[in-house]
Amino acid sequence: MTIRSYRPEDLDEILQLFYDTVHAVNARDYAPEQLDAWADGRADREAWNRSLLEHDTRVALIGETIVGFADMDENGYLDRLYVHRDFQGKGIASALCDKLESGNPVPKYRVHASITARPFFEKRGYAAVYEQQVERHGILLTNFAMEKSGPEKESGAKEEGGRGGSLAGK
Repeated sequence: MTIRSYRPEDLDEILQLFYDTVHAVNARDYAPEQLDAWADGRADREAWNRSLLEHDTRVALIGETIVGFADMDENGYLDRLYVHRDFQGKGIASALCDKLESGNPVPKYRVHASITARPFFEKRGYAAVYEQQVERHGILLTNFAMEKSGPEKESGAKEEGGRGGSLAGK
């Protein structure tokens, strides 16, 4: 497996992976109408591409096939993390998170985790701050605002041995 930065030509494959993952992996925790509201197959391509370019976005590949992707903003918010259903449990999500966290040293990392993803983030040291209901196309979805401490102190000063600057905004 290799991990590299996102390229605009990855968009079609990423959008398909997103749709397929939501509808396959998250089906154990969400109703069909919730899955359709979350990923309806009609993504705003321009908005997705812009967001993926603005964030530090990493793509995991096996050979030439994208098997996962994740993106984090410069403030440590992990916006998206999706791994192909056939490659779950193989360390891909952890590798993507490790790469993003090491490249973005901030006081606190945050994520809005699905019911499905919550145990993964708990194993990574995230704690649920609160449960929330988010509305997508008139349908409510449950997720969890979670956070964990990062390598930088709250004052913004790096701890001894801290890592370099953010890769966001490539």
